[in-house]
Amino acid sequence: VEEEEVLSSLEATLLTIFLSIIIIMTVFGNLLVMVALCKDRHLRKTKTNYFIVSLAFADLLVALVVMPLAAIELTTGRWQYGKIFCLVRTSLDVLLTTASILHLCCIALDRYYAICCQPLVYRHKMTPVRVAVMLSGCWLIPTFISFLPIMQSWNAIGIEDIERRVLRGGPNDTSCVFLVNWPYALICSAVAFYIPLALMVLAYQRIYVTAMTHVRQIEMLQRAGSSSSEQSPVSNSHMRVETKAAKTLAVIMGCFCLCWAPFFITNVVDPFIHYTVPWQLWTAWLWLGYINSGLNPFLYAFLNRAFRRAFLVILCCGDERYTRQGSCSYGHTQGACSAASVNGTSMARSRCHPRAH
Repeated sequence: VEEEEVLSSLEATLLTIFLSIIIIMTVFGNLLVMVALCKDRHLRKTKTNYFIVSLAFADLLVALVVMPLAAIELTTGRWQYGKIFCLVRTSLDVLLTTASILHLCCIALDRYYAICCQPLVYRHKMTPVRVAVMLSGCWLIPTFISFLPIMQSWNAIGIEDIERRVLRGGPNDTSCVFLVNWPYALICSAVAFYIPLALMVLAYQRIYVTAMTHVRQIEMLQRAGSSSSEQSPVSNSHMRVETKAAKTLAVIMGCFCLCWAPFFITNVVDPFIHYTVPWQLWTAWLWLGYINSGLNPFLYAFLNRAFRRAFLVILCCGDERYTRQGSCSYGHTQGACSAASVNGTSMARSRCHPRAH
């Protein structure tokens, strides 16, 4: 028995250290993004960065509010804060994680308009008012699937007997179990994951096609000998940038799907198999989703040269060398071509010839 207790204590210690590292890294990364935008006026000139900093705020709240409570419950094996706070904690969990996912969707749509449309179309579509409306939607829409139904127990309609049976397993109501009926599971999963996923796939697919089209155009120009020897390195550079942009999109979508797809697939399936998914699997999928909040700063900000420079200025206490470096990092280019950024990877968008209509 003592051996089992020591092993259990060792496991709890290792788990606490692991979860603490995840939480600290998530807080640090997202806080750095927010401080960078506040201190660097150049970052505030780009509309996309407002989505990124709002995303960072949502992920920061996930790390400060949701993750610690989940970590305490997981490492101690009990919920110590009562039924009402259990509902509040669950509502915050759904609200903040959904807000984070909706921000990712808005960033994808913003990049689609910036890269796949003419510059005038982008300026017409992404006005400051529209950006404010989209940001407001990212925070308001999740309330309709979090606090409103959960505090009213709409998620438990029709499964009260199952919920009581599950809760009876925890001594003296020391469990914070969140069971959902199939209508709530389908609606919540659609709003929080499947609809944003579909929009992201469509947006990034169009961006990928645009990148590959540019690569083929540059290759054709090179083969036709229409580039001079002085321009050839520039064309090669643009081709490398386009290819890197496409790879960046694959990484973004891959991380998003890897982190959240297991949870939301399980969330939809569980009510139809009589809630037989083991709690260990639920916990693993949920924390995999939480980890996405720690990855977002690296995918959407750390890959961006302008943000990286701002981070160096902050971490190096305002060293002038980083303030002077890379004046073109913010996407200002000279000559016939402009650049649009896919989370920091610029894509050359040619203005040298008109588009076919």
